[in-house]
Amino acid sequence: MLVRPINPVFAAEVSDVDLCQPLSDGQRERIENEIQEFGVLVFRRQPITADQQVAFASSFGPLDTGLQTKLLNKVQNRLGHAALSDISNVDASGQVADRQHKQTIMTVGNMYWHSDASYEHHPFRYSILSSQAAASWGGQTQFADLRAAYDNLDERTRDLIRDKEAVFYANYTRDFLGIEDDEAQRQTYPPVRWPMVRTHPGSGRKLIWVDNKVFKVLGMSVPEGRVLVHELLEHIGQREHVYSHTWEAGDVVMWDNRSVLHRGRRFDLNERREMRRVSTVDDSSSLGELSFDELPRRWMAPENAEHAE
Repeated sequence: MLVRPINPVFAAEVSDVDLCQPLSDGQRERIENEIQEFGVLVFRRQPITADQQVAFASSFGPLDTGLQTKLLNKVQNRLGHAALSDISNVDASGQVADRQHKQTIMTVGNMYWHSDASYEHHPFRYSILSSQAAASWGGQTQFADLRAAYDNLDERTRDLIRDKEAVFYANYTRDFLGIEDDEAQRQTYPPVRWPMVRTHPGSGRKLIWVDNKVFKVLGMSVPEGRVLVHELLEHIGQREHVYSHTWEAGDVVMWDNRSVLHRGRRFDLNERREMRRVSTVDDSSSLGELSFDELPRRWMAPENAEHAE
């Protein structure tokens, strides 16, 4: 197995390994060690099947099935596997989805900086994304190293966020995108508290822990906290912290959600871009869930908000 860094800060390309075949113990251990260091691993020209992708991901821990069964299956279940998330602008019939289709809107939502399942009490550890059909223009996936961003943060801001907690809520971004969820869907994932500075367990490096799901910083006014999060995301997304992957069909990219954020880039939504993802569940946990009663009134379902005190 050959590992070659492809960015001055993080990310590496892995070759001389066949993901269509079961990993040996040595290969699995090597990949685990490399992703702790690099955060993002790129495997080019690996046209794996859905079953092979699931098997590969299973080598690194228990797979998430909650997102698919709780949320994505309510849009469509084109792939028919609880561990496979459809990260595509393709509808259930296999055609390019309409721009107003929830599948397309969720694809647009992925263009914000985020960490997969940051809004869950037990988030994702690794995500493995494979390309079935790449866009002819745009459609890259960008990754930003949260550890390098912390290292380059000014001392005053480090002091400010050192003991701060952020509240993540899944529907914060969904509301901004205009996704119309009913009351049951809005309460699928309770808001959770996370420290804004965490230590990555694999590398031992400190990192900034915010993404597009943060709607409040505890101990700050709502406006001040949101401006701070926006400022931090601008800092995290600076070019020196970012690796941009241009997809070709058959590429597989694996990343550590504990050390990087990612986002998709704009492409022609009339063109097919078809991806599938499998994720493992991390053993870390948030600082706790918040009651839905603590959410602002405007995030309640309209029929209930008018009766709220």
